[in-house]
Amino acid sequence: MEFSRRDLLKLGLFGSAALMLPAERVARTELAVINRMPESRLPGPFTVPFAVPPVLQPDHVTPTTAYYTIEQRQVSAEILPGLPTTIWGYNGMTPGPTIVNHQGQQAVVRQINNLPDVHPSLRYKVWTSTHLHGSASLPQYDGYASDITEPGQYKDYVYPNIQDARTLWYHDHGVHITATNAQMGLAGVYILHDPIEQALPIPHGDYDVPLVIKDAMFQQNGELIFDDNNQSGMYGDVILVNGKPWPLMQVEPRKYRFRILNASISRSYRLALDTDDPLVVIGTDGGLMPHPQPVGDLRLGMAERYEVVIDFAKYKPGQRVVLRNLQPPNNIDYTNTNVVMAFEVGAAVSDASHNEVPVDLNPNMRTMGLTEADAVRTRHFDFGRADGEWVINSKTWADIVNSDYEYVAANPGFEDVEIWELQNDSGGWFHPVHIHLVDFKILDRNGRPPHPYELGPKDVAYVGEGEIVRVLMRFEHQRGKYMMHCHNLVHEDHDMMTQFEVGFGGDDPMHADRAAPLPAGPLFTEPERPQSGGDAGSGSGSGSAPQQPATAPGGGTTGAGGSGSSASGSTTSGSPGKSTSPRKHRRSRRKPHKPSKAKASSAKPSKATPSKGKATSHKPAKRKPATGAKPKKARKPLVRRSPKRS
Repeated sequence: MEFSRRDLLKLGLFGSAALMLPAERVARTELAVINRMPESRLPGPFTVPFAVPPVLQPDHVTPTTAYYTIEQRQVSAEILPGLPTTIWGYNGMTPGPTIVNHQGQQAVVRQINNLPDVHPSLRYKVWTSTHLHGSASLPQYDGYASDITEPGQYKDYVYPNIQDARTLWYHDHGVHITATNAQMGLAGVYILHDPIEQALPIPHGDYDVPLVIKDAMFQQNGELIFDDNNQSGMYGDVILVNGKPWPLMQVEPRKYRFRILNASISRSYRLALDTDDPLVVIGTDGGLMPHPQPVGDLRLGMAERYEVVIDFAKYKPGQRVVLRNLQPPNNIDYTNTNVVMAFEVGAAVSDASHNEVPVDLNPNMRTMGLTEADAVRTRHFDFGRADGEWVINSKTWADIVNSDYEYVAANPGFEDVEIWELQNDSGGWFHPVHIHLVDFKILDRNGRPPHPYELGPKDVAYVGEGEIVRVLMRFEHQRGKYMMHCHNLVHEDHDMMTQFEVGFGGDDPMHADRAAPLPAGPLFTEPERPQSGGDAGSGSGSGSAPQQPATAPGGGTTGAGGSGSSASGSTTSGSPGKSTSPRKHRRSRRKPHKPSKAKASSAKPSKATPSKGKATSHKPAKRKPATGAKPKKARKPLVRRSPKRS
């Protein structure tokens, strides 16, 4: 059998008894495809009731911070009626519970990996890394692909929640196994509110509904099939919405706001109503648009989010409205992948408030107000295929690993504005390109204006066949190394991922806050009240600073449950608990977690390699000199190369 350079790299550096050889994995996949569930046994579209994932309640809330616990675990769930499916879920459900927070309230989310050591069918060694997609988190909390959490470990992720209201999502980002980890179910919605968005008369509450769209393929016994079609993409013949196949949602005759997320591994969608009525787009990846945009259809690449208002008041009671998929090119389509879900309109409105779409939505023009004249340079990135690998400017993630994570494709200055040209020369595939940390403005596609539904802040650009998409962004909020990659997760796993570094002196994503072994200490401890006058007191005073999350020896944690009715939610099983595979670990010696602010940088430049002749300077960079910051002494990083799968 012939091995690619990547296979040899994996087996040489990260060989493990838990990793299957590629030939064995292909054989297992081929057997699973032979046992694929016949379409005649799949549920018919619009026969399964719609459900909404429950909202995760925090373990503890202080004036500045909300604390949550999530357990990643393997359970058996019912996705297809009457059949068990092995899934990996956040708190045992897929999609995971929805996290809701407010601008200015920091969140600390403890992710506990209680997954098995080895994947149940593909037999690879398991690890995870949780990315909150759309958050301006510090590098060590961004879900850096090689910053892994293994079974029997946990990590506390800190999310600043400093950006505008938006629809985010948390999902696995474990290096080289992201596609299969996510297909097993590791994805969930995270909603951030702010005062401007909450004051608008747009739909809120029960009329503000997440739609997590994903496709999957099943064996006759109900288990999932993982076929990456020769590293091109993973496609299913069943469309799931919030974990339900082609569901039917009961709606009132009024406006609804849908937060639509494409959580598919490789499938894109082009959504439209079968009535030909418009979809009114009010929000994009980075939050509300300046103004609403009514469109006849909406193309949705993997990881893109759009907030869409549909007005059901125009339909008759009992009328069924179908959300169709017009099936963009370069997907593998099946009989019923042309429909997503349906809405059945009721006769009465229980609450007529917040039932408008104003002409002005978001006054914050920090991203959308940028112009080309603001850019200090332009960089060019080619997304393509070479020597059996998916590459960016002829580089792969293996090149970054082999540089001890020092190589960077770009090094924009902190608060610099740049134009990035994202090019896809192929006519045989598309690439949804995700740039971590930033919100950007799409300038044009092959010199033509962006689609109307793209006229809002974005963090994923659908780079179509034969396209050059130019995006304009400000590198703000944090310093440090962040990833850029294709969000076809099969392409990402096969190395279409690179990194850039904002400024100098940022936290190291690989070493600043590593995962720690279980058992975990308490996520939050109340600060002690000083004793006075002989009286002992406990608890925190209203004026005291909140205690940061601490980890002390001993004391396990239990995942927080979700709220909501039993009918709500995604596919679930059981309540959070300990791993079914008992493990002996030394007690955690992890220090109390202290979230840090973005650092002023006066350290000398790292040895990171700049973009190879790709930057074109427009005008001198307007970098602010650091004040009062001492140079950060460079240290040689501990060499822990990222795990790789075969």
